[in-house]
Amino acid sequence: MHRLITLLVVLLPLISLGQATTPPAAAALDASRCAVKLSVALTGRSPDAALLASSNPQSQVDALLQGTAFIERFSRFVNARFNDEPGATSVEDATYHLARHVMTNRLPWSDMFLGSFRVETANNTVSVVSDADGLGYLRSPAWLKRYAGNEEQGVKLSTAYRILNNTTGITLTAAVVVPGLDTSATGRRNAACAGCHYDSWFALDKISSVLTRRVGTGANMTFAAPTAGPQQLLGTTISNDKELVTALVNSPDFDFNVCRVAFGFVYGRKELACEGPLFDKCVDAFRAERTMQSAIAALTKDSSFCR
Repeated sequence: MHRLITLLVVLLPLISLGQATTPPAAAALDASRCAVKLSVALTGRSPDAALLASSNPQSQVDALLQGTAFIERFSRFVNARFNDEPGATSVEDATYHLARHVMTNRLPWSDMFLGSFRVETANNTVSVVSDADGLGYLRSPAWLKRYAGNEEQGVKLSTAYRILNNTTGITLTAAVVVPGLDTSATGRRNAACAGCHYDSWFALDKISSVLTRRVGTGANMTFAAPTAGPQQLLGTTISNDKELVTALVNSPDFDFNVCRVAFGFVYGRKELACEGPLFDKCVDAFRAERTMQSAIAALTKDSSFCR
C-alpha cells in the first residue's frame, strides 16, 4: 500500500508536466497563424519571411507600425471613416494626407485637429505645409469648401457636424427635407429639430455660430468671421473654431473615439461589451503616449489578439 501511494506521488507531476507542454510543431503553427493575422490586420498583406518565421510575431508590432504599408493602409481607413465618400479631388481628402503626415512622423493624434498645418495643392501636388494659423486639416481651404454646406444664411451646419464626428465619433442622421419644411434657423427651433440643433451638448446651430460663415458658393466661396459672440458649449465659453476643437480634443470622448477608430481598424468592427478591459487598456495606452500607434499597439500586442 505504501509503495502504491509513492508511485502516485511521482506520476502526478509527470502527468501535469505533460499536459502543460506544447509540442514544437503546434507552437510553430500558432506563431505562423499569429503572423498572418497580424500582418493582414496592420498592412493588408501576407507576412514576409522574417515575420512568418518569428516565434513571437507580436514582438514585431512596433516595427510594423513604422512601415509605409501600415501608414498607407491606416490613412486610407481614416479617410473613409471621416468622410462619407471620396473627395472629388485628392486635396479634398485632407484627412488622408494629414493622417499620413501625422503617422509617418509619429506625432500626437491631436495634431490631426490642432496641429499647425494645412493641406493644399501646389504645382499639381497635394502636400501638408506648416501654417502658424493652421488647425490640423480643419482650416484647409478645400476641406472647408467641401463641408461648407448649403444653409441659406451661410451657417456651416455640415462643418460643425464633421468636426464633432471626426473628434468624438458622434453620428447623427439628417432629416429628410420635404416640400414646405422650414429649414431656416426659425424652423430648426421647432420641437422636432431643436434637440439636435439647439438643446443638446452637440447643438449644431450653437456650434456653428462660433465658426466662420459661408459667403457665396462654388469657386467664388469665401468665409466671414462669426458674429454671434461667445457661446456656452461643452461646459466652457467658446468663441471660435480653435477653442471648440481644443475643448473637444481635451474631452474624454476624444480618447474614447481614438480607441474606437483603432478597434475598427484592427478588428473591422465595433468593440464588444466583453472586451471592456481590452478597450480600457487601449485608452490607458493612448493617454500615456498620445499617438494612434500606441492605441493600435495596445490592441495587437495583447495576448487575446492571436488566440
